[in-house]
Amino acid sequence: MLEPMLSDAVHDGILDGRLVAARLRQQVRLRVADLAEAGHTLTLALVRVGDDPASAVYVTHKVRACAEVGIASEVTHLPSTTDESTLLDTIEQLNADERIDGVLVQLPLPDHMDVDRVIEAVAPSKDVDGFHPANLGRLMAGFSLLEPCTPSGVMMLLAAAGVDLRGKHAVVVGRSVIVGRPMAQMLLRANATVSVCHRHTHDLAAHVSAADVVVVAAGVPGLVKGAWVKPGAVVIDVGINRLEDRRLVGDVEFEPAKARAGAITPVPGGVGPMTIAMLMWNTVLAGAARRGVFGPEIQAALERSKDIG
Repeated sequence: MLEPMLSDAVHDGILDGRLVAARLRQQVRLRVADLAEAGHTLTLALVRVGDDPASAVYVTHKVRACAEVGIASEVTHLPSTTDESTLLDTIEQLNADERIDGVLVQLPLPDHMDVDRVIEAVAPSKDVDGFHPANLGRLMAGFSLLEPCTPSGVMMLLAAAGVDLRGKHAVVVGRSVIVGRPMAQMLLRANATVSVCHRHTHDLAAHVSAADVVVVAAGVPGLVKGAWVKPGAVVIDVGINRLEDRRLVGDVEFEPAKARAGAITPVPGGVGPMTIAMLMWNTVLAGAARRGVFGPEIQAALERSKDIG
């Protein structure tokens, strides 16, 4: 079972995602080595369509992370003019390839493609992003294995900071299928009382001000003001936005929020490294489960959502 606890995960009020992710990658590396010793070499297939610069960077980071932990990677880069049926055929070939343990389609896709149809084309057993409706449904039902990487990474950060979520009031700002909705489910599973806010929420400040834990994933720079943060609250900023002056900032007004929060994630260096570390872990889970290697980590992953009440 992954062990995220770090006595120094929070220093000067900063919850250090790079530090926690480095430890997680080390644990993943050990599991990958164990599987390799047993004759199981893990491979992650990444599919990119078009020439979106950010997508190219993200894929490069994921390939680098694979190499660091001992997972093989294969990248398929299709031109932006590729028709949807060709992409679906590519995914189907990867689904059927016994060498491949995980399949990841890098988003965004060109406008002429149906994102939902593409996500559903990935075999649930190889869906290391955790976006397939079958895997999201299992998360809701309480017996998931492959879960979305970003909210999973947030949960590991909270554990690393020693946050006991039982009975705490958690507010999630943003309701995307990729982050906000699964985040709310995971917090509920940890016995937090959860509110989900979005663009139609009245008086967002009042909701945030009442929260012991705030997770913001709205994609709006500085949406959550520092003055809204309850003194001592834990603030997880999932947003990453590039301003006109090229600075990267989150969805939270950082310095004023830091002055009030008990702990806050920086941007960059907070949630981002955790997302990639959890992708590596999902690849281990997918590969081990596909091969019927049901060790303690997989059993723990299958059981972790049973404590609901």
